[in-house]
Amino acid sequence: MAQIDHRQTRRSYTRGALDRSDLSPDPLLQLGRWLDDAADQPDATAMILATADAQARPSARAVLLKHVDAKGLCWYSNDISQKGEELKVNPYASLLFFWAPLERQIRVQGQVEKLSAAEADEYFASRPLGSQQAAVASLQSHPVESREALEQRLAEVEARYPAPPIPRPESWIGYRLVPERFEFWQGRENRLHDRLVYTPLGDGWEIQRLMP
Repeated sequence: MAQIDHRQTRRSYTRGALDRSDLSPDPLLQLGRWLDDAADQPDATAMILATADAQARPSARAVLLKHVDAKGLCWYSNDISQKGEELKVNPYASLLFFWAPLERQIRVQGQVEKLSAAEADEYFASRPLGSQQAAVASLQSHPVESREALEQRLAEVEARYPAPPIPRPESWIGYRLVPERFEFWQGRENRLHDRLVYTPLGDGWEIQRLMP
C-alpha cells in the first residue's frame, strides 16, 4: 500500500481577522454577509451535512443551501437516502461551510425538521427539467446494477414525462436545520485563529470567543 504523507503540507492564513464588533447580533444575518462575500467562489452555497445513525455512527456529504428563513437553513433531498434515513432516527445534524480562498468557515448545529409539502412542490417545480426527471428516476443511495441500468431508468422517466409538469416524488422533500449553535471561524497566522460562537440567550444570542 502506498504511503500518503502530508505532515509538511501547510500554509499561513493571513487574509483577515474577525472581532466581535464585526458580527451582527443575529447569526443568520451574519451568515448572509459571509455568503455574499463568498458569492464569486465556486459552489459558494455548498455545505457539508453531517448526520448520525441510531448507533451514533456519523456520515457526511456535501449538499447545497437553497434558502434561509427566520427559523433556519433549508435544503432539499430524498428521505429514502442514507442522510434521510439517519435524520428519521436522529433528527440532529451539523452543517459546515468552508471557503478556502477567504480562509473562513462556518459551523452550524441544530435540530432538523421537514419543510411543508407545498414548499417542496414549489422548489421542485422550479428545477430544470433534467433535474426533475433524474430525481424521479433515482432511488437515492440504493444499489443499482450498472450505469446503463440507471440511464435506462432515466430514459423511461423522460419518455413518461417529456415536459413539465412532473409530479414530485413523495420522498423528495425539503429540510430545515433550526440552529442551536453557530461558529464563525477566520483563519489567522500561526494557527491563532479567530473563533466566535453564538448560542441562544433569552430571545437573542450570546457571542463568545473560543481559543483556537
